[in-house]
Amino acid sequence: MTQSHVYTILLCGVGGQGTITAADLLARVATAAGLDCKISEIHGMAQRGGAVTTIVRFGDSVSTMVCDKGCADNIVSFERTEALRNIEYLKTDGVLVVNDEEIKPLPVLTGKASMPARSKEHLEDLGATLIPATSIAIEAGTAKCANVVLLGALAPTLPFDMALWEDIIRANVPPKTIDTNIEAFRKGAAYTQGA
Repeated sequence: MTQSHVYTILLCGVGGQGTITAADLLARVATAAGLDCKISEIHGMAQRGGAVTTIVRFGDSVSTMVCDKGCADNIVSFERTEALRNIEYLKTDGVLVVNDEEIKPLPVLTGKASMPARSKEHLEDLGATLIPATSIAIEAGTAKCANVVLLGALAPTLPFDMALWEDIIRANVPPKTIDTNIEAFRKGAAYTQGA
C-alpha cells in the first residue's frame, strides 16, 4: 500500500442482506493490518428492505468519512439496482463487484415505480464483475453468507493477506457458521480470480 493512499470502499444493498456485517468485517481486517479505519453508515428503512450504504475508508491516516462522487476505489453491491444507484461514486479506474440479482423494492412491488431496464447489460458495459453470490453462498451452506462471498470477491483487489481475512471471519461470525463462512469467502475469491 502506498504511504498516503486512503482506500474508499462503498458497500450498498438493501436491509437484511448483511451489508453492515460485511463492512464491519472489512474494517476489522484493515484495523488488524495496522491501518487507520473509519466507517460511515447510511440506513434507509434497513429493517424493511430499504437501501443501506456503508463506506469504509482505511489507510495510514483517514481524516474524513466523506465519499464524494468519483471517489470510491471499490463498490461492492449486494444487488444490481443499488449498484446503478451508487455508480457515480466509483473512480474511473475503480472496481465494481455486484451480486447478480435484483431485489424489487416496495415502490416496485406496489406498482408505483419500475425496475431499471437492462441493468445487467448496463453493469457489464461499465466493467462490473457480476457474481452469483447467493447461488455460491447456497453451495457453501446457506444463502445468508452471500455477503461473505462478496467479501471474498473483493479481497484479491485489496492489500490484505487472505489468511488475515480468514482469521477475522473466524473470530467474528457465530461459531457454528465458521466453516460455511470460510467456504463462502474462498469461493467468492476463486470466482473473481477465475479459479
